[in-house]
Amino acid sequence: MAIVSSLPGLNLSSHPIKPTTKRPYSIYLSSPTTHTHSQIPSSSQKIQNPQTAPSSPAFKLPHRRTKYYKPVKDGVVSSEGDRSVLVGENGVSYLLPGAPFEFQYSYSETPKVKPVAIREPAFLPFAPPTMPRPWTGKAPLKKSKKKIPLFGSFNVPPPDKEGAKYVEMAVAFPLRKSPEEGKSRREILGEPLKKWEIKMLIKPLLSDNRQVNLGRDGLTHNMLELIHTHWKRTPVCKVRCKGIPTVDMDNVCRHLEEKTGGVVIHRVGGVVFLFRGRHYNHRTRPQYPIMLWKPAAPVYPKLIQEAPEGLTKTEADEFRKKGKNLLPICKLAKNGVYITLVRDVRTAFEGSPLVKIDCKGMNPSDYKKLGAKLKVYKLPLALTPYAA
Repeated sequence: MAIVSSLPGLNLSSHPIKPTTKRPYSIYLSSPTTHTHSQIPSSSQKIQNPQTAPSSPAFKLPHRRTKYYKPVKDGVVSSEGDRSVLVGENGVSYLLPGAPFEFQYSYSETPKVKPVAIREPAFLPFAPPTMPRPWTGKAPLKKSKKKIPLFGSFNVPPPDKEGAKYVEMAVAFPLRKSPEEGKSRREILGEPLKKWEIKMLIKPLLSDNRQVNLGRDGLTHNMLELIHTHWKRTPVCKVRCKGIPTVDMDNVCRHLEEKTGGVVIHRVGGVVFLFRGRHYNHRTRPQYPIMLWKPAAPVYPKLIQEAPEGLTKTEADEFRKKGKNLLPICKLAKNGVYITLVRDVRTAFEGSPLVKIDCKGMNPSDYKKLGAKLKVYKLPLALTPYAA
């Protein structure tokens, strides 16, 4: 200590050693000016002056968590050249030059009611060149990790080859009967398949897990390209349907045939086998752009009315009170197959004016979709968060 005290410029008496104590964290929160360091640049020095920084229209648009609500009417909502966003009876659709039909996110699960408003700015969710998509806080959809090998032959296998199937494959047209480049659906399908041909095509797919899964969103736009990818390898595509779309399987099959150009040759429960046609050619098939973003669902009118048609508000409230003590006719599980639901409800209506369905195991977003499906069949409806 004597040596240390003899050092020039050091006086131990003027600098007493004090015990260091940790200051509580609340002090730093309450007094932000207690610790200032002039050497560290402030946030205003790091960031450019907002007046001189280039202004981007993406920052002026609302975020996805904001309550964006814009009333719309029928017609074109936004357009840029030949590309436009339309609002009509089928909800929000997208019109592109040379498209065979108006593109939508979902073709089979669109309510049969005109939308009232949209939840985000109108844009085309396709890859460029399209109108620029405004930034709404949602990144593009991630690419699928499952890599499907694209292989296949467009020639008819030789008859002497083992395991060759006697089916007219792609571009196998009779002489002088080759259709034009823009051939019709009837020319692609060819003659109807016979029973033995259908059995031969379906048998290897019964235990095969190569399939297209159709969920609560129904037949989406990107599934069209996926089905054609399956058709390049095999003449039949297996589509497994689960969830709310299985309430009306006829609607799903109709949209599959209309949008893809194939034909349903067999259906078992929620599994559909879609045939591409005898004269299908993968090289001359219609090309569809891929949707990179999932558009937000528009706002539709209220599905549940205080007083349904033919009832007063007092009568409707009495039915809702009775429904709480009523036993459900069935319990719906998540991602199930509900093919017999409409038939069961109609059978139950023969003995009781009120029917209850237990939906506790389902996703809450499926309640309204299920109610909209039942309303199409002219069934009176009064949904609650726990049962329909």
